[in-house]
Amino acid sequence: MPEQPQISATLKEYFGYDSFRPLQQEIIDSIFAGNDNLAIMPTGGGKSICYQLPAILLPGITLVISPLIALMKDQVDGLRANGIKAAFINSSQTENEQQSIYQSLLDKQIKLLYLAPESLSFTDAIVSQIEISLIAIDEAHCISAWGHDFRPAYTQLGYLKNKHPKTPLIALTATADKATRQDICDQLNISNATQHLASFDRKNLSLEVRPGNKRIEQILNFLEDKSKDSGIIYCLSRKTTETLAEKLRNQGYKAEAYHAGVAHEKRAKVQEDFINDTIQIVCATIAFGMGIDKSNVRWVIHYNLPKNIEGYYQEIGRAGRDGLPSYTLLFHSYADVVQLQKFADMSGNKEVQLAKLDRMKQYAESLSCRRKILLSYFGELIEKDCGNCDVCLDPPTFIDGTIIAQKALSTVSRIKEQEPIGTVIDVLRGAQNVAVYDRGYQHLKTYGIGADISWRDWQQYMIQLINQGYLEIAFHQKNKLKLTKRSKKVLFNNEKVRLSHVKEFEKITAAHIEHSKKSKSDTLFDTLRELRLKLAKEAGIPAYQIFNDATLREMEQHKPTTDEEFMQISGVGKQKMQNYGYQFIKTILEYSTKKTKKASQNKGNTLKETLALYKQGLSIEEIASQRKLATSTIFSHIMKLYDDKEDIDLSTFVSKEDIKVVQKAKEELNQPDGLKPYFEYFEGSIDYNTIKLALTILKNEKTE
Repeated sequence: MPEQPQISATLKEYFGYDSFRPLQQEIIDSIFAGNDNLAIMPTGGGKSICYQLPAILLPGITLVISPLIALMKDQVDGLRANGIKAAFINSSQTENEQQSIYQSLLDKQIKLLYLAPESLSFTDAIVSQIEISLIAIDEAHCISAWGHDFRPAYTQLGYLKNKHPKTPLIALTATADKATRQDICDQLNISNATQHLASFDRKNLSLEVRPGNKRIEQILNFLEDKSKDSGIIYCLSRKTTETLAEKLRNQGYKAEAYHAGVAHEKRAKVQEDFINDTIQIVCATIAFGMGIDKSNVRWVIHYNLPKNIEGYYQEIGRAGRDGLPSYTLLFHSYADVVQLQKFADMSGNKEVQLAKLDRMKQYAESLSCRRKILLSYFGELIEKDCGNCDVCLDPPTFIDGTIIAQKALSTVSRIKEQEPIGTVIDVLRGAQNVAVYDRGYQHLKTYGIGADISWRDWQQYMIQLINQGYLEIAFHQKNKLKLTKRSKKVLFNNEKVRLSHVKEFEKITAAHIEHSKKSKSDTLFDTLRELRLKLAKEAGIPAYQIFNDATLREMEQHKPTTDEEFMQISGVGKQKMQNYGYQFIKTILEYSTKKTKKASQNKGNTLKETLALYKQGLSIEEIASQRKLATSTIFSHIMKLYDDKEDIDLSTFVSKEDIKVVQKAKEELNQPDGLKPYFEYFEGSIDYNTIKLALTILKNEKTE
């Protein structure tokens, strides 16, 4: 087992990090001890290093089973960019390409070999001839029938442990509840594996849920201040992905659709363009995103309600893998629930799917901290509200909804619990349509008694009544609304009902949009990002494989100008220092020189404006008011102009009496260096600016 100094040195040399993230050290130590492991770590939590670092130090090769062929090249390119010998074998390669890799394996020129589970059969003859030191099963939830992405080929992987009983095996995934974790271990024949469960709390992800009305308009407003950022929009249907992508393109965004119906070549092109920052937005079904190691996805939108929390959590986890602030937005509607309920009816495990859908609904319709609900699903409890979800940032306002509830429940009763939510709302609002007139509902006492409330607001109030147990949906009876025991307390016993006030979606103001765009332009981060993209295109690799956004942000903050300083930046390893250090340091120096020159020019201009107003006879307070600057700023301008030999009479800003008392203090205090002794001497009765003015005048009088 390697010593800790060697492990730490390997982490810095190949990955550019000075310390491990939570659980990485424990998992790596367990692998070196020869143990089997199951690692449940959130997307962006650093799962890959858990097997990639041991692979460098172990004597043989590490076999990595990865589910998506299209992503293997991306992962291998990333390893090679770090100076790590890696390769993949899959059915997309020619026989000559595969033979070349086989020879490299036999010559011990490769440390990590990536394979799809379907490729194991035709590579077994070669793999059997080489020393395997570690087996890694990535996206291990695919092996479980209880997981959200069941994949038959994964169920055959149990033979690997039987064939290599002494080789440690590690299974990794971002999401797995208790039942799924046990199923993974049983299927892989690692029942005694050490289980590592990391915190699921991705604090950098903001969580927001909105009603699914005017979704296109809401999305366009959401994107206004994210014009340079990459993002994914998940949709339930293929048609929606195509329609949405087209609408976004019409608005000037680089967007493409991705779903199983798109030709393989086109799908591969969309994925490659997204990874390489050639397109900004992918509108996709859930088929997109698994295993994509793109660290600079800044936002994820769910156009429809997901079918379960596991899938939702993994999909939002594709944003902010670099740890920088990122955004998630989920739209939900009654229609989404009905559609997903139909999907569940057609599944092989209907009861499980419906139960998971119900938990997803509870999350979307919650009036309490969303992160608490999300984490509790995975068995992780937090005491304090997160402060980074829509409920925490804008807590709901509650109203007395008793009368609203009575109107709704009475209507459901009068139509004999025979209609779905849409028809009930039509009756409440006095709609004049076929559904109402054919059944004679226009003659009911409650017809039109809710006309003062919009259709959309009624929908939200009805959902709240369902969530609180006053109504229930009979999915097996065409989604008819039914009364419950609790509803009778409202109708006959005057039980009070509290409802959350329905909020209107507010557009981002033009001023805010303009401010956001200005705040993101002409920064060192943007300059470094442009350099990164240029270098990535030259090398034919994704931009984030050079450096991720978090590393660029750290460069922006610390502005390293030497090799030693550059190596201290998190994410800069030996290989990347050699490949890119010169270009980035040169760019940082050029940017700093340009900004210094520009700042000097701006300072000269602002001093001239202050001088012009001074010559008009304005006081410091009047100049500050006219220029909309602090008086302390104007004072500093006056002192600078005086030092620059401009015609400034400082005596106009300080009285003769103040000059005299400052002179006395100067003698009694034995001419101290700073201003604080004077301030304390006067017990705060004379401010710092006046003291400085008086001392400057006294100094010049002595000189003259």
